[in-house]
Amino acid sequence: MRDIAALKARLAAAGIETSDERALLRQRSRDFYWYSPVLKRQLDGKAADLIARPRTEAEVLTTLAACRESRVPVTARGGATGNYGQCVPLDGGLLLDMAGMDRCLSISGGVAEIEPGAKLIDVDLWAREHGWEIRLWPSTKRTATVGGFIAGGGAGVGGITHGTMKERGNLHSVRVATMQDPPQILDLAGDAANPVNRTYGTTGILTLIRLPLTPAQEWRDVGLSFADYPSAARFALALAFSDGIPKKMCGTFDAMLPPFFRGIADAVPAGHSLVLAMVAPSAMIALRDLAREHGGRIVAEQDTVAAERDKDATPFYEYCWNHTTLQVLKRDKGVTYLQCRFPFEDTLAAVEAMRTRFPDEVWMHTECVRFGGRITMSALPVIRWTDEARLRRIMEEIEALGISIANPHTVSIEEGSSYRRVEGDQLGFKRFVDPLGLLNPGKMTSFTMENAA
Repeated sequence: MRDIAALKARLAAAGIETSDERALLRQRSRDFYWYSPVLKRQLDGKAADLIARPRTEAEVLTTLAACRESRVPVTARGGATGNYGQCVPLDGGLLLDMAGMDRCLSISGGVAEIEPGAKLIDVDLWAREHGWEIRLWPSTKRTATVGGFIAGGGAGVGGITHGTMKERGNLHSVRVATMQDPPQILDLAGDAANPVNRTYGTTGILTLIRLPLTPAQEWRDVGLSFADYPSAARFALALAFSDGIPKKMCGTFDAMLPPFFRGIADAVPAGHSLVLAMVAPSAMIALRDLAREHGGRIVAEQDTVAAERDKDATPFYEYCWNHTTLQVLKRDKGVTYLQCRFPFEDTLAAVEAMRTRFPDEVWMHTECVRFGGRITMSALPVIRWTDEARLRRIMEEIEALGISIANPHTVSIEEGSSYRRVEGDQLGFKRFVDPLGLLNPGKMTSFTMENAA
């Protein structure tokens, strides 16, 4: 029997902020897992028994030591903007809210040193003051934390140029707190940091992140309409391969999706498909020429940074990546989504095969992205929900087309990562740093106490 009251008293005596207020526990133990009807059924009602909010690395170690001694599970929480239940405690215990560790510390040699609770928008605006910007961010940039993005996300805006967080060089190094006896701080650089990259906090608690940056660039949000989806897709892939056009993002949307994008819906002609891109101002002439070549025209344009600084505006990336699903869910609760990667060869043929196979159930949405230096499209299509059996059948048919799926309807790192899995022995590392299996138990299903060290 866990003595949560004793744990709370011990942490309070150490000056660590805690709460066991039930409404707060329920609220903080959630993320956006409800995008998935499957996860909603599984995770509704799951909650921690206690929240701790450390402010320093030393307080993290104190908290972990107390939880290890009491055998209380620990689940880390960043901005809770994930979609797979990454920060949902499956077995109660302590929710480690890292939002109190939010300082941007230094920039040296193009590498930012940041605490994990810093919001990505704040990191980017701070970096811009020094002539830099972050390479990658999720569509939840304005609310997501850097620690949550590395531990539970890893793909998004910037992927058309820089790939994903799994690419060598996109994560410089980290400091991570372990659940050993006693808990330790490990400083992991380069490939050695792979075991904590996109592992949902199962392999240690990030306490410091060193993130490589890229020189700051002005960006323009650009919306382009096309009479049909194949034309939009051809344009998008051509833009992705246009090395002379600096770009941060390029997403495509079949004609049924733009009406859900409130801020730009009126600019898109009825029945037209949409491309949303971020390009440098210097590339606008080239972009117009490329659009004209593919039968498209610009219908919306704005300054990206100005839009994201305005709480009443919508940067176009908030219609892209998994925000597409959210924009639809605001008005239609009968949908969910998938995550797919198309083959590098004959990409457009695979996109069209998938789009036309399920004309009423799969609303095509792709993002151009690099994997291992090769450009393709990653899809986050909106799926009309029927039931779990039908969803499985759709996934089976998509995979039969040679299209990879990273299943977003599971809490498991192994099943949910697929082509997004980071190289390295994550299971072996967990055995080393968390021999009692107390870090976010149930998320790394290959780890059991029977195979623990």
